[in-house]
Amino acid sequence: MSLTQQPEVWQRGPVNGVSPLLQPVAHALLQAQEEINALLVDFSPSLLWQQPAGLACPAFHVQHITGVLDRLFTYAKGEALTQQQLQALSLEGKYNENIGIGDVLTALNVQIKKAIFQLQSTDTNTILDARGIGRKQIPTNVLGLLFHAAEHTMRHTGQLLVTVNILNAHIQTG
Repeated sequence: MSLTQQPEVWQRGPVNGVSPLLQPVAHALLQAQEEINALLVDFSPSLLWQQPAGLACPAFHVQHITGVLDRLFTYAKGEALTQQQLQALSLEGKYNENIGIGDVLTALNVQIKKAIFQLQSTDTNTILDARGIGRKQIPTNVLGLLFHAAEHTMRHTGQLLVTVNILNAHIQTG
């Protein structure tokens, strides 16, 4: 059954080991993963860093999803970001001829796997525990961070879909 013939991830049942309270997060992340991988499987590598009409390039969206998941799930664990995470943030969407579609997809897939593992390991008795975001320690809680990670992932998945379709249409009409 192809991706387009399958029901959406949330309609396929629970993700093993993930609490019912966190299933929507797992479902959103796995749905995004499937859609992004399918969208970019035949995408031209020459378009990865293109910015049609000044929009963010496809590479940015995939790198940003990967980075946001890493950062928000780090905060959900009650940890501060590392220098490596801050460095990765500063490089999101910056052209690098050595980074291709396979590279951004591998990083995304690894990060989603880590996120699902963390969801499986999350004690639901802690989901309302207070957490702070960034240097300013903007107040939130574990559930807020996990929900926002899923929501932000889906937002950028939609933006990626539009950007890729614009770039593909331009090639076909160009």
